[in-house]
Amino acid sequence: MSTTVDVRSIVPRERHPLIFSTFDGLKAGDTMELVNDHDPKPLFYQLQAERHGQFSWDYLEQGPETWRVRIAKTGRDCCGSCS
Repeated sequence: MSTTVDVRSIVPRERHPLIFSTFDGLKAGDTMELVNDHDPKPLFYQLQAERHGQFSWDYLEQGPETWRVRIAKTGRDCCGSCS
């Protein structure tokens, strides 16, 4: 299953909670496409810190006005490198 989350019209303080709740609702192998008005690199780092090893991240479009990222849920709890 694939879900699109377009946060361009969402108030900035509500964006990450919406993205995280959408990601948490995905099943292993599902994807979400994030559409944003800026590079969501800070979100990538937050996902790495809070959902380490549980996702993959692929840019589909990289600006200058629209960024689109496919985020897939891997189904793992960790990448295995941090024990």
